Amino acid sequence: MFGKKKDPKKQVRQQQRQLTHAQRDIDRDIRGLERQEQQIQNEIKKAAKTGDKQTLTILAKQLINIRKQKTRMLGMKGQIGAVKTQTTTMQASMNMAQTMKTTTGVMSQMNKQMNPQDMAKVMQGFERESAKMDMTGEMMEDTLDAALGDSEDEEESNQIMNQVLDEIGIEVKGKMDSAPAAGSSSLAGPSNVRGSRAPTDEDIEAQLKRLAEL
Repeated sequence: MFGKKKDPKKQVRQQQRQLTHAQRDIDRDIRGLERQEQQIQNEIKKAAKTGDKQTLTILAKQLINIRKQKTRMLGMKGQIGAVKTQTTTMQASMNMAQTMKTTTGVMSQMNKQMNPQDMAKVMQGFERESAKMDMTGEMMEDTLDAALGDSEDEEESNQIMNQVLDEIGIEVKGKMDSAPAAGSSSLAGPSNVRGSRAPTDEDIEAQLKRLAEL
């Protein structure tokens, strides 16, 4: 137990309790002086009525001494209150200092853990790996485009060709529907003059030639 350092907070609380107790004692003494003062004032009034000058003189001196003592006690009470306020302020300062000490320790530990050089290395490594990832992604996209590009072009070419063929087929069909039938006047030509005879081989070849020219 000897040589053991006391907690400053406990010391401050103990001192505040002692000062509070002292203030209460002074208040009790002041109340006692006030009762004596009132009693002496009553005795002075009685002596004044009887004309006892000697008693009045003694009582007046006692009243002065009591009032002086009361003034001193009030001054002491004010001083104790000031000391109590000062100890409260000191306790607040000690608490703030302890908080700052704790904060400083935490900041010191964080600074040790967060070495700027190590952080710079980590950031450089992150940027390097990020660049590698971007390059890898671009290479994969290029590989996929090279592998799937021909088939996509071929599919697109087939689609366009089918569309064109469909359009051509519709156009040829429309022209064939509007073309004159075999044996008509527009295709038979001079045969119409000879009546309704059956088409000859020359007529059929002429009609096929017209269809081919469409």
